[in-house]
Amino acid sequence: MSVISENSPASPATTPERKRLSLDWLGVMPFMIFAVMFLVLPTIYLVAGAFQDPQGNLTLVNLANLFQPQIIDAYWISIKISLASALLGAVIGFSIAAAVVLGGLPSWIRSPLMTFSGVASNFAGVPLAYAFLFTLGRTGLVTYLLVNIFGFNLYAHGFNLLSFWGLTLTYLYFQIPLMVLIITPALDGLKKEWKEASLILGATGPQYWRMVAFPILWPALLGTILLLFANSFGAIATAYALTGSSLSIVPIVLYAQIRGDVLQDPQLGYALAFGMIVITGVSNGIYIWMRARSERWLK
Repeated sequence: MSVISENSPASPATTPERKRLSLDWLGVMPFMIFAVMFLVLPTIYLVAGAFQDPQGNLTLVNLANLFQPQIIDAYWISIKISLASALLGAVIGFSIAAAVVLGGLPSWIRSPLMTFSGVASNFAGVPLAYAFLFTLGRTGLVTYLLVNIFGFNLYAHGFNLLSFWGLTLTYLYFQIPLMVLIITPALDGLKKEWKEASLILGATGPQYWRMVAFPILWPALLGTILLLFANSFGAIATAYALTGSSLSIVPIVLYAQIRGDVLQDPQLGYALAFGMIVITGVSNGIYIWMRARSERWLK
């Protein structure tokens, strides 16, 4: 009888534990509230608006309007910028992380690098745009130094910060640190025994990377590239502050449709946002799936 009473649901020994677990949820309530208010509800509102006309009736006209030439061009430009910044950020970020984790650099470099990467990966928007204008603009500091010290004019040789490659270069400021943060744990997961076994069996360094390391890291690499793609695809503040309306990417076109004075069409703006949600959602979904696959090997 004593055993039954100790394990019964009404046992006093389990009541404090249940109360503690219920109180633990209070710690994550602020996160849940913010997520619902600023992520879930706005997303539902945008998706619903994409399938409604101004009177609130169901329609597919808004989605059909996404196939207008100027809208397709905006999506294509956004995809190209996002893909370029994702690929370049992945290559450069992977090289930096590999040099620190697997290379012969001093161990003390890792801590400040990760700290800087954590800060820089979240430095975007208007401050980032102004930083690049003050640095690489037509009257920026670096532009001025190159002209007066080396006699080299960036803009005379075709460079333009307010262009495709200018915006891509600006995005790299937060894409490279984000790549470093995400790929570093994957590189840490590569076991030294794998490389030692490969070398004992007669493999060279390049063969080890081609036949052992990269196949293991490939899911993490591909997933991170997709995350970087989604990260830049949805950025608007940096692009708008840097280029204004001179570069027609989807976030700027969306902003013009919802808040613009001339091109105002909120329903089309909702449809544009819905298209962005689909693209970024697919990218993030594949990233999560690929990340889970890579972690099986790296545990």
